[in-house]
Amino acid sequence: MRSRVRFRWAWWLLAYVSLGVGLVGVFVPGLPTTVFVLIAAWAAARGSDRLRRWLLTHPRFGPPIRDWEDHGAVSRRGKRLATLAMAVCAAILLLVMPLHAAHRWWMTALPIACMACVALWLWRRPEPPQT
Repeated sequence: MRSRVRFRWAWWLLAYVSLGVGLVGVFVPGLPTTVFVLIAAWAAARGSDRLRRWLLTHPRFGPPIRDWEDHGAVSRRGKRLATLAMAVCAAILLLVMPLHAAHRWWMTALPIACMACVALWLWRRPEPPQT
């Protein structure tokens, strides 16, 4: 029983840390918000009923979490915003570290390639059903 309580604290901690990182992502370009809020909801289901209820009833966080959990879906607006954020980050990378920067070209190309893969995966996700 004691180890179960300790494990619950780990889920609780993961939930709150993920939510905190997600909130920071609102203000820091390149740091995703939605992914961390989804992780927070997932971990809260295992460690904090209070946080889980709060997330699901929150006007901003609740609908995307429910869409993801119920349908594996992402709204078109969410897809557009995520793609825009990744494009802005790619542009910043290209301005700060151009691809022709000698032997370090991969330091620009790799994150841009990862963002392109994420965008492709994201746009292949279904959209939530109309309510």
